[in-house]
Amino acid sequence: MKRIAIIGECMIELNGAPFGTMEQAYGGDSLNTAVYMARTAGQSVAVDYISALGSDTISDGMLKRWQEEGVCTDYVQRDPDRQPGLYLIQLDEQGERTFLYWRNQSAARFLLQHPGFAKIETHLHSVDMVYVSGISLAILPPADRQRLIQLLAKLHGKGIEIAFDSNYRPALWLGGKEAQECYRQLLRITNLALVTDDDEQALWGDHNTDETIKRLQRSGVGKVVLKMGAKGCQYVNFATSESEHVATTPVLKVVDTTSAGDSFNAGFLAGYLTGLSPREAALQGHKLAGVVIQHKGAIIPASVTQSINFNTTSNSTNSCHSTKEATQ
Repeated sequence: MKRIAIIGECMIELNGAPFGTMEQAYGGDSLNTAVYMARTAGQSVAVDYISALGSDTISDGMLKRWQEEGVCTDYVQRDPDRQPGLYLIQLDEQGERTFLYWRNQSAARFLLQHPGFAKIETHLHSVDMVYVSGISLAILPPADRQRLIQLLAKLHGKGIEIAFDSNYRPALWLGGKEAQECYRQLLRITNLALVTDDDEQALWGDHNTDETIKRLQRSGVGKVVLKMGAKGCQYVNFATSESEHVATTPVLKVVDTTSAGDSFNAGFLAGYLTGLSPREAALQGHKLAGVVIQHKGAIIPASVTQSINFNTTSNSTNSCHSTKEATQ
């Protein structure tokens, strides 16, 4: 069994019209990927979620639901002095979304300062892959951000694969230069970059996908999956010069694009870690994302994704604990 550790933040989600009817859920780019990956890979990949929550009842409920999804929560720290962050999604008629955030004092922001992070650091040396996003980095205080990058560099040096989704959100950074410098450091130790054309153009000023791919090659990345929405994705392995465009099936009615990239990442990584070819992994990502964007919310009901044939075994919460015992 392969094991991936996904580092990031999950927040309380409010979805609906301001001062009107709102639905409460939870979400966050890294947690969305963890849940969809656990659903897709089943017992073939153990999914550790690395984060921090409060000690409140909402945090209890979130933790319980992640466990029910098959996500290992043994390394989610509990902070008695802080709570989860909060965000509000507003959708337009085309299903595109805007966000409002309340997260500056969230428990996950101070994950690396938690006394239990030493246990996490030890555990990360035993996994096959560590996944982080630009949001995972952006929410951290600058000193903690550097500490995490140094840790990832050490893991990379030991042969543990680092996967990175740039997921650039300007509001989370002091400016574009701060984000660029952070990304440069991380891209040098990234085995697999999963990036989106719009984000790359917004941060780096790329004029087209060719510029993006050439820049990423110069950065030192090993492999790239460039996500291009309805145009599909481009996979490039710089070591072998392998390059392939993988088209996606158009979705006629888009309801909510909130987790489009996160769910694609989940499908692709589940395939990548279980030995599928890049094309097969990308098609799996496209299939999952195509279903997700036809439903409202970051994490759609499990009953919907269960209807997708991923050719994997069903998920199980037992994978977390049996592997943990073996590595202690």
